Amino acid sequence: MNELVAVLIMFAGAGVVVALLLALSQWLGPKASNPVKGEPFECGNIPIATTNHRIPVKFYTVAVLFVLFDIEIVFLFPWAVVFQKLGLAGLVSMTFFLAVLVLGLVYAWRKGALQWD
Repeated sequence: MNELVAVLIMFAGAGVVVALLLALSQWLGPKASNPVKGEPFECGNIPIATTNHRIPVKFYTVAVLFVLFDIEIVFLFPWAVVFQKLGLAGLVSMTFFLAVLVLGLVYAWRKGALQWD
């Protein structure tokens, strides 16, 4: 139970820091608006296009698939470190986890999410 209390205290401390920083930025930050602040910033270059263009859905699909498989890797590293301690139960659970991810990849592949036409 001590570990849970420590984690809760850490989350509460992080929340206090976030609230404090937001309050300080509202209190100390500039409040005057001018036309220069309203312009889009493109590294000092004059903007060549409007910012109201639509981004194709394929960019979002690729981003979601990247995050999905990035999270898979995040789970694979700790599992590989403690693989021998987990035994057969750890192997079975990770095999099930990877099978679900592979099924998701096959589904995305069949739906054409990986096609860049």
